[in-house]
Amino acid sequence: MYFPVAGIEVAIWVPFIAGFAVAFFCSMGGVSGANLLLPFQVSILGFTSPAVSATNHLFNVVAIPSGVYRFIREGRMVWPLTWMVVAGTIPGVFIGVFARVQYLPDPKTFRFFAGLVLLYIGILMIRTILKKPTPEADKTSAECRFQEAVSRYRSSKTSLPKTVVKHFRLTKMEYSFYGESFTVNPLIIFTLSALVGVVGGIYGIGGGAIIAPIFIAIFRLPVYTIAGACLMGTFLTSVVAVIFYQAIAPFYPHLVVAPDWLLGILFGIGGMVGMYLGARAQKFVPAKMIKWLLAGILLFTASRYILPFLYDIFRQGFTK
Repeated sequence: MYFPVAGIEVAIWVPFIAGFAVAFFCSMGGVSGANLLLPFQVSILGFTSPAVSATNHLFNVVAIPSGVYRFIREGRMVWPLTWMVVAGTIPGVFIGVFARVQYLPDPKTFRFFAGLVLLYIGILMIRTILKKPTPEADKTSAECRFQEAVSRYRSSKTSLPKTVVKHFRLTKMEYSFYGESFTVNPLIIFTLSALVGVVGGIYGIGGGAIIAPIFIAIFRLPVYTIAGACLMGTFLTSVVAVIFYQAIAPFYPHLVVAPDWLLGILFGIGGMVGMYLGARAQKFVPAKMIKWLLAGILLFTASRYILPFLYDIFRQGFTK
């Protein structure tokens, strides 16, 4: 099937399968999978115009609601955390989209910088995973208690407790999860989310692939409680990005800016199914496994940004 906006020809089932695969695994960690879908579109399908970022955002818009619905239904949406992420990323994504079209049609230098940031977060996250907790702390952790509750749920079908917000004000938000309290500063979350929104707007990745590992590695929040918030933030910022890309397209007639709607929807339908099943399966997957998945996604994305930049420098130096 030919997709005229993307300028590619591909079998109709390929976008569905690709969307399903990335969404199923990535949604467990609060990531839509758009950061993996982007290199697939660019390197495998040959979709290289700025419209690929818009199409990636469209995938998020179609795919994410099913996963968010599942997290809401299971009572694992920390709403104040969600709104902090949304409040920061939406303004940031406007800046990112404008920068992508106006100044960075081929943003090699900025991509290299973003890759270094992702590499740092990835290494920090791996250090967090490899750090061995004391036996007492490991046995009493909220994530451990949650897994024990899931085991009881599978055998007796009892309901799982929900997250409870204790305090929410400008400088402090506290919530409890399986007897353990977690505290963050909303102003810091807002600032980080705004920076993530800029990067997400430029590259069409929504930002979940960056903010989710930050919540885990830096703020030490349980992966079971942050996934829904990160996905909701990604969804709303992607809605804004798609509208913005479509609106500014007439002002850049020399560029293909607007999303490929048919291709994005096909990716999204596959992602919708994968996202729902991934969100449903998350509670049965050990937290450490999900964290390793997020770390792998970070390192993969970082390598995609860093290695081509270094290769170009090496090639230019060699030819001289």
